[in-house]
Amino acid sequence: MLFMRNWKSCVERNITLFELPTYSPHLNLIEILWRKIKYEWLPIDAYCTWEIFVDAIETIIREFGETYVINFD
Repeated sequence: MLFMRNWKSCVERNITLFELPTYSPHLNLIEILWRKIKYEWLPIDAYCTWEIFVDAIETIIREFGETYVINFD
């Protein structure tokens, strides 16, 4: 296994490796963004038609960082 062959090199360089769970959406930035869009920013009427949905998503993405902000405090 490639990883095991390079283990000593990682230790020598003081590299700490962490084993992550198979599914960890809280560590994936796009999952955090999508959760905010889906549950907080997207109005319920955005689901009426595909065109309205796409327009709402494009608006959120375009205004992300100004109108739509994720605060990690």
